[in-house]
Amino acid sequence: MVTLPSQPGVRTQLGELIEMRHRVREVQIFSTPGRRSPLIGLHHSKLRGRGVDFDQVRVYQAGDDVRTIDWRVTARTQEPHTKLFHEERERPIFIMVEQSHRLFFGSGLVFKSVLAAQAAALIGWAALEHNDRVGGLVFGDNEHHEIKPRRSKQSLLQLLNRLVRANQALHSEAQSDRDAFGQALRRAREVLRPGSLVIVLCDERALTDSSEQQLSLLARHTDLVLLPLSDPLDHALPAAGLLNFTERGAQLELDTHDSDLRQAYRSLAEAREARWQRLAQKLGVPLLPLTTQDELIEQLRGYLHALRPRKPQ
Repeated sequence: MVTLPSQPGVRTQLGELIEMRHRVREVQIFSTPGRRSPLIGLHHSKLRGRGVDFDQVRVYQAGDDVRTIDWRVTARTQEPHTKLFHEERERPIFIMVEQSHRLFFGSGLVFKSVLAAQAAALIGWAALEHNDRVGGLVFGDNEHHEIKPRRSKQSLLQLLNRLVRANQALHSEAQSDRDAFGQALRRAREVLRPGSLVIVLCDERALTDSSEQQLSLLARHTDLVLLPLSDPLDHALPAAGLLNFTERGAQLELDTHDSDLRQAYRSLAEAREARWQRLAQKLGVPLLPLTTQDELIEQLRGYLHALRPRKPQ
């Protein structure tokens, strides 16, 4: 691999992704003995026992999943009891991260491709510290690279190295496979065992009928966390006058002073966001959209704080 000159925010380097291990303590992604991550438990209930271990039995409380009622204890005590579960240790964590030409763009702090790489590295180091097996799949315009989950630093470094290679090779004129995301999801379904936790980092625009179907099928046997990536310019056009766009010889001119055009553009973005929200609700999985506008750690910390159950007054 030929390493390109350092371009902070535009391209990532292996050293930068390795340094992300020092930021793991800044945000609690996975549970620790004294603290429970709010991501855990949001999406295990529909297939109890998948990715979780039995912990204890306690008296049933309002809001508990009726499917977890322990009928033997209930019959013996004549009072409803429910089973409690805790997160399984050393579960396979599979990080799917996109590095395609549509991510090679950014008007915020970093390019979307760099944000995806940083998030993948942070989650990978957090999983390794949590004693889980880490692997993943880096997919781009015309190829993908798969790393089998292992509980070793070498496996994570192999994933990060592949991620950097793909990132360094990005350019705006790449020929893309329109169904690259769907193909990557099909491959994940083939290799992942039930109970795996799948982290999906992809462009917000990657969700199509095909990929939505593949995500629904994948969610039947694994647990998902969805992190679609976007840039402020994906959601709103500035009133900047005439803008010229060129791609592989084709040219397009837009008059961004046209308020109808800007509204139509904004409506498309809102429809994409709504589609992700509907899918996450249907599958019962966490949705954590990331933007290049804000710092990664702050975004994740905000999401996890919002998800954390409130203590009763």
